[in-house]
Amino acid sequence: MSKPELHQKTEIEDSNSLKGTLISVSVVGLVILFTWFGVWNLFLTR
Repeated sequence: MSKPELHQKTEIEDSNSLKGTLISVSVVGLVILFTWFGVWNLFLTR
């Protein structure tokens, strides 16, 4: 049987991955907020 290879990640790789995730989630959150406030403003003006 072959031995399963263990993937060792360094702290640098983990922090870069999490930083990219944080930026992506923040961008999506901002888009959702701007859309929500835009629709809310449309509702108030009509």
